[in-house]
This record gives sequence, C-alpha cells and structure tokens, in this order.
Amino acid sequence: MKNLLFLFSLLCCSLFAQTDLVKIGNDGRLIYSPDPDGFVIPDFSYAGYHNGNADIPVVPVVKEISPIPGDNTAHIQAAINEVGKLGKNERGIRGALLLKAGKYEVYGTIQVKYDGVILRGEGNGSLDATSTIIYAKGNSPDQRDVIALGNTSQNRWNSKVSNTQKNITDAIVPVGSMSFSVEDATIYREGDLIAIYHPCTAAWVEAVDRGGVPPPVDGASDNRWTVNQLPIIYHRYITAISGNKITIDAPVFYTLNKSLSQSYIYKINVSSTPIYKEVGIENLRVDIESEGGTDENHAWQAIRFRSVENCWAKDVVAKGFGQSGFITDCCTRTTIEDCRAIDPVSAVTGERRYNFNTYVYSQLILFKNCYANDGRHHYVSNGTSSASGNVFLNCISDRVNNVNEGHRQWTQGMLYDGHKEENLIRAFVLGLYNRVDMGTGHGWSAVHSVLWNCDVTSIGTIGLQKPPTAQNYAIGCTAKSITGRPVSDSDFPIGYVERHNQPVTQIPSLYLAQLNDRKQIAAIKTAIKDDKPFNITVENGKIILNFQDLGTYKSVSAYNLQGQKIYQSRTQNAMTEIPVSGEIVILSIETESTNYTQKICLRN
Repeated sequence: MKNLLFLFSLLCCSLFAQTDLVKIGNDGRLIYSPDPDGFVIPDFSYAGYHNGNADIPVVPVVKEISPIPGDNTAHIQAAINEVGKLGKNERGIRGALLLKAGKYEVYGTIQVKYDGVILRGEGNGSLDATSTIIYAKGNSPDQRDVIALGNTSQNRWNSKVSNTQKNITDAIVPVGSMSFSVEDATIYREGDLIAIYHPCTAAWVEAVDRGGVPPPVDGASDNRWTVNQLPIIYHRYITAISGNKITIDAPVFYTLNKSLSQSYIYKINVSSTPIYKEVGIENLRVDIESEGGTDENHAWQAIRFRSVENCWAKDVVAKGFGQSGFITDCCTRTTIEDCRAIDPVSAVTGERRYNFNTYVYSQLILFKNCYANDGRHHYVSNGTSSASGNVFLNCISDRVNNVNEGHRQWTQGMLYDGHKEENLIRAFVLGLYNRVDMGTGHGWSAVHSVLWNCDVTSIGTIGLQKPPTAQNYAIGCTAKSITGRPVSDSDFPIGYVERHNQPVTQIPSLYLAQLNDRKQIAAIKTAIKDDKPFNITVENGKIILNFQDLGTYKSVSAYNLQGQKIYQSRTQNAMTEIPVSGEIVILSIETESTNYTQKICLRN
C-alpha cells in the first residue's frame, strides 16, 4: 500500500508547482510546449548506460588478486588480461576482477582494454585494511592516466563504411527529433551504427556570428570561429526504417537546417579502432602521490573512458589528480554514479582541475549523485561541438574556484538537474553563456542546454544567455540572480528563465520524469506480459486480466488518480474484464507470493 500511495502522490500532480514548458498531464504523461522562440526542450533521458534502459549489472567475480610489494602495474594488468581472454555471456560480459583490500602501488597506467571486463575493489575509503587503494606513484610518463578503460586510441566516428554516405532531405530537423528522411535508405538496416554529420559551413558560421567571438584588436590573434572548425556529429543507432525515413535511438540536440548546412549520415567503421563495451570500474579508490599545493609532476587523469560505449563507474573515489578525476573521451551511453573527484593538486589555471570532464566525442553520459571539491570546473564540457546529450543529475559542487559550465564551442544538450553548490568562494558558479574570447575563442559554451531545479544558494549567481539559432534554459533554479551578463565583456540576450527561486515541485527531476515517461510509452505500446503470473491487455478502452494459474490469484483492485478504490474482486476467474472509467487506472493485484502495482492507460 505504501508503494501505491507513493505512486498516487506522483500522479496527482495538479496540486504542485509546474513550468509552462514541461507539465504532467491528467493522464500522467509529459506535455511539452514550445518556448517563445518555438524551441521545445529535448528529451535527456537517453543519457546513461544503455540509454537509461537497463540498470548497471551485478557482475560475478571470476578472478581475485591481492597487492604485492612494489609496483603493481604489471600484476594488475596480467590479471585483467587473463579475464579479457574469457568468453562473453549473452550480454557481452566476461566477469569482474576483484582487487582485494589493500594498497596497490602503481607506477604506470592500468589499461582495461577488453569488452565485458569489470575492475572491482572492496571499498573506496582511506584505510588499507578495508578498502582497495590504487596509489599512483611517480610521473613516468609525464602526467599520465592512472586507469584507462577502453581503447588506447580515439575512435572519433569519422571512419566511414564505403558508399554509405547519404544526405538528409528534410529542410528542417528540429532539436529533439528522432527521425528524418534521407535520399536513399535502402543500404541501411535496423541496428546499424551511424554518424549524423552537420558540416561547419560558411553560412552556419555566419548564422552563429562566428561564435560571438569579437574581432582581434592591437594585432592579437583572430579567434573567431571559421569554416570546418566545428562540425556537429552524433553517434546513433538506427531503430526503424520506413521507406526513406530513418528513426534513431536518441534525439539530436540541435536543429539541422538544410539552408545553413547540408547534413548527412554514414555508417561508422569501427574495425580499425574498436569501441569497447560493457567495461566497468567499481568500489575502489585512486590516490595520486604528489607534493601537494601546485605540484604538477604527478599522474594527471585518475580515470579515463576512451572509445567505449555502455560502460560505467560506480562508487569510485579519485583524489589528487591534476586535470580530471573522471574524463570521458570518445565515450557514449555511459553512467558515472556515486563517484567522488576530490582534492585536486595543480596550479589553479586553465586545463586543470576539471573534476568530472566530458571531453571530445562524449555523448549521452549520465553523472548521477556525484561529488566534487576544490576544482575549477567541477562538472564541465570540454568537448566542443562533438559533445552532446550529457546529464549531471543530483550532483554536488563544493568550493568551486570557477564556473560549472559548457566551457567551450557549442556543446549541445547539457542538463544540470538538481545540481547543488556548497561553500561558495565566488558568486558566479553556474552558467550557460558565451565565453567570448576566453581560452582560444571559446565563444558559445553550450546551446539547447537546461538548468533544472539547480541550487546555487541565496548568494550565488547563474549566467544564462540565448545563442543565435538556439536557446538555453534556467527553470526552477535558486540563486541570488540569473543574469544575461555574467562577465563584463559577454553581453548577449538572456536565455529562457522561469520560476526563479521557485523550484518545480511537480517535476523534481527532469531527467527522471522524462525517463519514466518514456518507459510508460513503451509499456502502453505493448501488451504487459513478462514473468508475472498474469497478462494484462487493453482492448477498446477496457482492461482484461488473464491468469495462467488461478492458484496464485487472491484479489484485484483498481484505483483512480485520486486514490479512490473503484473496483475490487476476489472472484477467481481465469479472465476478468474490469469495468472502469477514466484515462488512467492503477491496478493492485495480490497473489500468493507478492503484490503487483501497474498503471494502465486506457487511451489509444
């Protein structure tokens, strides 16, 4: 009953504060409305392991080792290689290598370069007796990675299968779209891995005002954006083909306008540079030896994901890095959950202290319940126009020295969802804005990106600006101010602001609401049939319940969205037609072994 009441509390949403752009309708489904410029907030729920469609698996241990005196690099690598030679199960998983508790001194880089291999420890604390600690010593090679998961080379999705490039024929493919037409789809099949490529043309560069970067003065370098500098690319799978119309597994996060750039698709060739899958790291700690302070002669990246897909990090602590605790690089559909990137050691300046760093070709990555402290940009996109669809969900930023932001050059579709700032040492700490000529012409740092129910405290500032051809949003955010001029030389129109200092209690998390909505759609489209001892179908607005084994059946009840019981039966009929009204009904089915609760949509 507690679960049922919780479900009712989520569904009875008309009592709670909501936003004009995303609402929960009377049927429990999300309703989207365009902003004043006609843009609709995209669906971010495809971020994460297997596009959010699967939980991180619990993988059995197939080998375990303990630390040895001295350098453990070869010791650990040999064990990884042994697991990497095992066969894969139907999910592509070989097994977990368990590093028993203790301190493992590591002088090199540990490379997990096999599909389906998981590196697991026995704890992520600071005590050798109860935790697995990778202690990175020395600086050879200079500023190295400590643990690298995936390929040693970048697969930038630019190797094409011969004769597969086809133009997109739609005049406009709006932001958030998951389908489009091409000139000839006959060479494609469902399941094909494709790139969607938007060339960086002269017309597009002019449409975005060369990135908003000012012209040079007094003989300085010209950092304005140029033709071919920033093509937009998406890594997608084909899920359906109808004629020349192709449907993909996740949306595009920018409008593809044929009048500015002729976008096209092609099959990605992964034969020369494999993309590794089902690789994970769990429940351990990476500590990097240094002299502290601003010392930079030590390992630089604690954990790197490179050329991987459908991977994860969970319950991992990274400490003492120079640039990143976690960096993603040519990485898609990956979850980094319950991880901490803490106490970086370096000068506090550019290209340093990016605790959680989405680098080039990072797409559809979910950072969930993570913590960062003392960095410059704790949660950041440093990947330019090749990075998109990444989500920071319920993450904490503690004592940030600069701004959590898109950072540089047209990152698309970032979502900061429930982001929280603590112990502010500066006012401006969160932003989706134009960085003008910072760095090397960073310009528009992020577009079609959303700050949702973020909290930068009553003294913090959010910077939000509207890019040409796109939009940025701050909805339900708590801040002293949300400004369209976060830095003095960045003077652009303010982005879309709604419910400043009034959180959207109707939808506490946009990502989770969108994920739930998508799963509802999948449930409604198909008959509900799994390992339960019954089937439910909807026919002509009626619910039909079929039991295979009457011996398990005790009772069936139905409730409306107000929590009122509208039907109950203890009669053991193999087929029960439930007389109900309304668009949404909650069924509560009691069997000998357990109770089931199922929301049913009667609308076709």
